[in-house]
Amino acid sequence: MTRILEVRTVNVNPKRDMMKSLFGALLLAAMACAAPCARAAAPTAQVLTYHADAQRRGNFVEPALSWQAAARLRPDRGFRPQILGHIYAQPLYWRDPAGRARVLIATENDTVYVLDAASGTTEWRVRLGTPMPLHDLPCGDIDPLGITGTPVIDPRRGAVYLAAMVRDPRSGKPAQKLFALALADGRVLPGWPVDVGAALGSHGSGFPVAAQNQRGALLALGDTLYVPYGGHFGDCGRYHGWVVGVKLDDPRSLESWQTPARAGGIWAPGGIASDGQALYVATGNTRNAWDWGGGEAVIRLPRSLAFAGSAADFFAPRNWRSLDEEDIDLGGVAPVLFDVGTSHYALALGKDGKAYLLDRDRLGGIGGELAQVAVSESTLRTAAAEFPAADGVRIAFEGEARQCPPPEHTGDLTVIDIRPGSPPHIATAWCGAVRGEGAPIVTTTDGMHDPIVWMLGAEGDNRLHGYRGDSGRELFVSAPLAGLRHFQSLIAAPGHLYVAADNNVYAFDY
Repeated sequence: MTRILEVRTVNVNPKRDMMKSLFGALLLAAMACAAPCARAAAPTAQVLTYHADAQRRGNFVEPALSWQAAARLRPDRGFRPQILGHIYAQPLYWRDPAGRARVLIATENDTVYVLDAASGTTEWRVRLGTPMPLHDLPCGDIDPLGITGTPVIDPRRGAVYLAAMVRDPRSGKPAQKLFALALADGRVLPGWPVDVGAALGSHGSGFPVAAQNQRGALLALGDTLYVPYGGHFGDCGRYHGWVVGVKLDDPRSLESWQTPARAGGIWAPGGIASDGQALYVATGNTRNAWDWGGGEAVIRLPRSLAFAGSAADFFAPRNWRSLDEEDIDLGGVAPVLFDVGTSHYALALGKDGKAYLLDRDRLGGIGGELAQVAVSESTLRTAAAEFPAADGVRIAFEGEARQCPPPEHTGDLTVIDIRPGSPPHIATAWCGAVRGEGAPIVTTTDGMHDPIVWMLGAEGDNRLHGYRGDSGRELFVSAPLAGLRHFQSLIAAPGHLYVAADNNVYAFDY
């Protein structure tokens, strides 16, 4: 920059002098913007996976959804879908080859709907089987049990992949199946579905189908579909935490990993997170594990699912055994992956109300966290969302804060600050007066500006709330929305927010 200024001072050509001045000003602006503007991102044109990306950051980039636009949000009365079934899975959004926007909804009736994103008209629907009624399962809290985990779309193959619990039409027993459907018309693609219990059995692995549940979001990475499994509410049966990997082009080819100890389910709504190289999952409590057996942990798995077991590849709190004994899962929230500068982090949130900040390149083994802070009075579940802030990031999650800074707005939404350091700094930034168990997301206009934290008061006040990410000031609150199920997460798409509920999908215009 000094050289530019020196050259400009001796230039005697006024026109060229003006151009040099303009260039210098632009370069100065670019240099000044370099650090904070590094997070600028392209608009979220499609929502193909849970929380919009494999890192499960939940940052939806919508250039038109500013703080001012949020205050003008309104229900879209012309959006009138016809849906039947309870819904726990997050909606997905994409554009077909002709450019038409579509919304995909999966229900506990084992039915998949594809809707016109503007009108809600059903473009196609397909029922994949008969869901299992709760009275035919050993325990649980979803009735009937069909599709719970959020599917994933692979636009290159024109397919959506999902997991469903279905009743076997011959035996009447439950079956865990993986489906691939053509986005164009819903037909089941050749080679699918995969019967997970039978496929693992043929590989010599016992998979107790009735005791296993599939609640976490699926992930497609490269040429493989990855699916997490845990147990049912009530922790019945001899289930384990599983990750099953199926080749997209050869579904007969299957790999798997399971927790060595009994239980340790992977059940958080966010399921599996990835930085594009490895997979990260959070596990729940194990049973009768005198030595650590994969529970109460963040596990890093290679794409092959061959877990090395080194301290670099897992983290568990020092008190993992007492967490086991008291059923205080670390696995209620999937890891959120984010970077600050050259540092690569993973954040875990546990039922113990603590935030554990991890170096995701070396998770550290037992007690290997970079920092841990008690941030909530609640048992932390659902999913978290991340967005940039001064000198670090902010994380939004469902749970009542241990201590809210003024002005206090106590409720079930907490936003914390994370700033690098030795040790890193973690503190509550603000709290939102939401009552309910939804999973928050964040919208920004370019990845960093005008952050808005959105959360549903699911099974609480049942309203959609929107808050300024910098200050916590409420920008929007809706009328009550009927039929919201706990852990539900909305999505943001161009021109609309979409919220799935029992027998309905709500759309809001902005």
